[in-house]
Amino acid sequence: MARIASISMRVNPQIKAQAESIYGSLGMTLTEAINIFLHKSILEGGLPFDVRQPRYNSETEAAMREARDILAGKVPAESYDSASTMFTALNE
Repeated sequence: MARIASISMRVNPQIKAQAESIYGSLGMTLTEAINIFLHKSILEGGLPFDVRQPRYNSETEAAMREARDILAGKVPAESYDSASTMFTALNE
């Protein structure tokens, strides 16, 4: 039988719950997901993803996602019959 080591760590409860939900939908526990992360880190010789500063603030990122969704037809684009109608809607 293989020996098992324990890791104790503190995380934000909301982050933990969201991660458990995501990995649960994939049919795995948080422990299994962390083990996969550790194995992949060993294979990669470091973090298995790029670590970078975000280029845009969250409001800009949300606007870019919305624009992509509009272009993909996932979200209907707003249309206005005049500039004043558009500015009125923007000010609401």
